[in-house]
Parts: sequence; structure tokens; C-alpha cells
Amino acid sequence: MKIISYNVNGIRAAISKDFITWLQQANPDVICLQEIKAMEEQVPRLEIEAAGYPYQYYFSAQKKGYSGVAIFCKKEPKNVVFGTGIEHMDFEGRNLRIDFDEVSVMSLYLPSGTNSDRLSYKFQYMDEFQEYITKLKENVPNLVICGDYNICHEAIDIHNPVGNKNTSGFLPVERAWLDGFMKNGFIDSFRHLNKEPHHYSWWSYRANARNNNKGWRIDYCLVNKSLESKIERAYILPNAKHSDHCPVVVELNN
Repeated sequence: MKIISYNVNGIRAAISKDFITWLQQANPDVICLQEIKAMEEQVPRLEIEAAGYPYQYYFSAQKKGYSGVAIFCKKEPKNVVFGTGIEHMDFEGRNLRIDFDEVSVMSLYLPSGTNSDRLSYKFQYMDEFQEYITKLKENVPNLVICGDYNICHEAIDIHNPVGNKNTSGFLPVERAWLDGFMKNGFIDSFRHLNKEPHHYSWWSYRANARNNNKGWRIDYCLVNKSLESKIERAYILPNAKHSDHCPVVVELNN
């Protein structure tokens, strides 16, 4: 099973940059999208279906043009869960899960901490999300949580760790939360197989950051430890340029 996670920063904008052709060529079994910034009726479902994805699930924010997640898959899942049941999370369209017999896949868009109010909200979200996942794993053990976590885990995951030590996304408290989240039963599939530096999934639009590879690795495919032996490949696709993020991939051998 090939799973891709991609913050498209507006699915309609990505489609205008030939995203659907790219999707057909990339050919994942499942793709998790974040920050779709659209309602389902604004997305060309038939074109996506023609590219090989008849099963499309959208969980948009109530605020138009904001946030939102989606999952497209080739095979029909046995169950689909929209949101977490936690109102403030679901209001912003940040969680969507599909269940197959062998594995469950979630698309997650964790808030950014762009200002003091949003940083406080991010901390609240992280705490409640941890509680939600801890309970969920009791009934859904083979879980892959793909998405934009808006946190760099280690210094190796950011181009300038010293200069960004006080920046949201690399704050010690955020990094400690992500570290604890992983230690509570998840594997960073990319780092599990790739130890080299200079691999990023997001670049600022400023100062030619992408061309200079001055980025952050804030997008992950976290795999439950129950699936550790199934992790076959994990990699990043920096040459896909439909967004300020790029896709991250994990391949599981079922």
C-alpha cells in the first residue's frame, strides 16, 4: 500500500498547476490532503475519479476557503470517520480517517501557531488530540496518521535550528509534544529509514527558500508500531511543486 500525504495549500490552486496529472502518475493507493481550502462541491470530482480515485472523502472547515482535509483512494474503505467528535477541531476540518481491514489511515492538519492566540489553541489541540488518539488506538491499532503537523521534530529537520529556536513550529514545547506523541506508539516512517540531513517538506515563499533548500520537515507519515515490520519505503518528493509543501510517502507491505 502506497500512501501519500500532501498539504496542497488550496486544492483548486494545485489543480491549476496540473495536480491531477501528477496524481495519476504518482499512483498512490491512498492520498491524504491537507489545507484543501474548498468545499466538496468546488472540487472536480469526476476528473479525480477519471485519474483513478473513485472514492473521495472531504471534510471541509465551516469557514470557506480555510483549512480542510480530504482522502482519495482506489479501494473502497470499510469505514469512514469525519472528524474526531471534538467540536472545535471539527469546526476547522482537521481530521478524516478511513479504515481498511489491514490498516487505518488518517489525514491530519494540525494548527500552526502564527500568533499568541493560535499558539494557545495549538497547545489545546495537541493535548486533546493526544488523548483522542490514545483512546482510538485501543480499537484501531493499525493506524497511520499522515499530515501536516506544523512541528519540526529534531534539529536535523530544519535548515536553521539556532535561528528558529523561538519560532512556532520549532519551540521546545512543541518538539517535546511530538516526541512524546511518537514515543506513545508511533514511528516517524521517514526517519526510520532515512538518517541524512537536508530533507524538508515545506519552504517559505520568501527569499528563494525552496531553490536554496532552506526548509522545514513538518509533514509526516507516522506509523503505529504494530506496523513497523510492514514499512518498506519512506521518502519525500520535493520536485512536486503544486504548493509550498511537497508530498511525503510511505509504502507498506501488506
